[in-house]
Amino acid sequence: MSDSMLPILIFVVIVLLYLFNSIKILREYERAVIFRLGRALAAPKGPGIILVFRPFDQMIRISLRQEVLEVPPQDVITRDNVTIKVNAVVTLYVVNPNDAAIKVANYVYQTSQFAQTTLRSVLGEVELDELLSHRDKLNLRIQTIIDQRTEPFGVKVVSVEVKQVDLPEQMLRAMAKQAEAEREKRSKIIHAEGEFSAAQKLVDAAALMATQPMTLQLRYLQTLSDIGVEKNTTIVFPLPIEMMTLLNKAIGSIKSSPGQP
Repeated sequence: MSDSMLPILIFVVIVLLYLFNSIKILREYERAVIFRLGRALAAPKGPGIILVFRPFDQMIRISLRQEVLEVPPQDVITRDNVTIKVNAVVTLYVVNPNDAAIKVANYVYQTSQFAQTTLRSVLGEVELDELLSHRDKLNLRIQTIIDQRTEPFGVKVVSVEVKQVDLPEQMLRAMAKQAEAEREKRSKIIHAEGEFSAAQKLVDAAALMATQPMTLQLRYLQTLSDIGVEKNTTIVFPLPIEMMTLLNKAIGSIKSSPGQP
């Protein structure tokens, strides 16, 4: 090899190394925002093999996968002046890599700050009972507000879930007493309804027996049969209703006869 070919060979080797170092491989869920001479290209690159010609090009990798962001516990005062501690989970993903790289320094951190302030402001407008019983509606409201604020920098908030609500110890005791009183109230109402239903059935049975007097005698016999099954020492003497009627008539005639003191 002549000395004149050596510089050419060195140049070719440098060019090949430069091209080899310019090759970047992006995964299916990644996109590359390319800044060429400081200006961002119109469309992000990827996935697959792309070329990044440094130092003219600079690349920022943006993931399109969903990310779960845990909101730290926040001290919230509800509308009925109850102090609680609430944390939440936010699910988000990038829909516009260029906006996520250009319009915001750290889209995850900024979304976290939006989530914290929105969580405090929304939950501070509702009462504790509404927070505990209508959590799905509040989650949707918080998600809508955060999504509107993150849309300008290309981030979509999929869902917001209030993860845990920590109540003061005194409030927990008060709620336990309230639940106990509510259950006792339901128990008394059910007992009263049972007594009313039983009384109504007895009235209906008495009206039915009044039409057929022999049914009362049959009821006596059935009671005797039930007592005999129990094998006890109780002795029952049934007294016919007719005998009681005759006895009452005799007593009435004696009292109404003249000459009685």
